[in-house]
Amino acid sequence: MVTHKDLIVWKKAMLLVTLLYQLTKSFPKDELYGLVAQMRRAAVSIPSNIAEGHGRCSDKELVRFLFISLGSSSELETQIIISNNLNFLSNEDYLKLLKLNEEIRKMLVALIRKKNNGVMNQ
Repeated sequence: MVTHKDLIVWKKAMLLVTLLYQLTKSFPKDELYGLVAQMRRAAVSIPSNIAEGHGRCSDKELVRFLFISLGSSSELETQIIISNNLNFLSNEDYLKLLKLNEEIRKMLVALIRKKNNGVMNQ
């Protein structure tokens, strides 16, 4: 039986969470309850919603939760850009996070289309 842990998009999202947690450790301490907390919540939301949607055993429910993951990915992208603008990330780390997040976004869109019979909207 295939589980959410078998999905490449879930695995990549888990990698993103791990990387993000590692990189935000070096952010200013006064951002711990601000930007860092928001970024971590958004990142954790991506694989969590993939897992929850998959666990519902319904393509309609999976698509609904994949859209939530997609929204969290967009939120995280904005926060990554803000972090870069504030010089909290090196250029290399900034690009690494953006690239991985973009890969995940593309995979989410493809999976939504596949499960939604080629239609992107709900």
